Amino acid sequence: MLARSALRSARPVGAAARNAASKTASRSVSTSSSTAEGASSWKTNALPVGATAFAIGTVAWYAYIAGRDVDAMTPAEEGLHPTQYPWEHAKWNKTFDSQALRRGFQVYREVCASCHSLSRIPYRSLVGKIMTVDEAKALAEENEYDTEPNDEGEIEKRPGKLSDYLPGPYKNDEAARAANNGALPPDLSLMVKARHGGCNYIFSLLTGYPDEPPAGAVVPEGLNFNPYFPGTGIAMARVLYDDLVEYEDETPATTSQMAKDVTEFLNWAAEPEADDRKKMGWKVLAVTSVLTALSIWVKRYKWASVKSRKIVYNPPIKSPILSKLPKPTNKS
Repeated sequence: MLARSALRSARPVGAAARNAASKTASRSVSTSSSTAEGASSWKTNALPVGATAFAIGTVAWYAYIAGRDVDAMTPAEEGLHPTQYPWEHAKWNKTFDSQALRRGFQVYREVCASCHSLSRIPYRSLVGKIMTVDEAKALAEENEYDTEPNDEGEIEKRPGKLSDYLPGPYKNDEAARAANNGALPPDLSLMVKARHGGCNYIFSLLTGYPDEPPAGAVVPEGLNFNPYFPGTGIAMARVLYDDLVEYEDETPATTSQMAKDVTEFLNWAAEPEADDRKKMGWKVLAVTSVLTALSIWVKRYKWASVKSRKIVYNPPIKSPILSKLPKPTNKS
């Protein structure tokens, strides 16, 4: 009896020990599994987090390098900062005004072409934007260009063609310097892109000549005062005056109107493909929007069944009758 009672009291102690051991083992397994899950989760998130940080850093670096204004000179040497004007052609959904370009080309021919060249613009670029084909051909034929050497090596002259470029006022740079007291008039093909301020600078420069220099301003001999020019001393005198040209469309030729028209023309000359690029941009945005919408729809259509499905686990049910049956034993 004493042995039987000792066995009975020992059974709950053993069961408790086994339960404690199983709990300890399960706790250790759960701890190790959670640690493994945390490590795998960190490794999984490290790549997208690093890629996102790299992308943000790249955009910030590019914005710092290319997004800010870089001045090569101090504000005192650079001149007066030009006023920001609401140019219509600068808007992303607007194009150049053909009438304004035609008037600006007229101002260039009658005023600016006597000193400045436009060597990067062929006559064919004027077709369809500033003048018709016949007008461009007639304008090209007004000038003579060198032909290819003949059999005797002599170079003859021929009338201009649409493929020829607008001629300059001087034969070479030395002749230009000699005619302008040693100053070389710059080519105006890329002038809008080459000057800080772009169109605002050109317009302000053309309209910024005062009748008299302000008190205290020192203007070197042979130069003209203009607060927008670096150093305020410019070799070019004022060239635009009211009613200097007579527009074909009877637009009043005021100083500001002529400056505005020739500035728009010079902006077009520096970037003749601007309108075509804007049109192509609209086409790219339209096609990209449609493709993006289709991609989203296809993705949702293909993955909807996978993302919305539910997996339910039903463990096998143990019958109470079968659990009471003795387990088969293998006896040899």
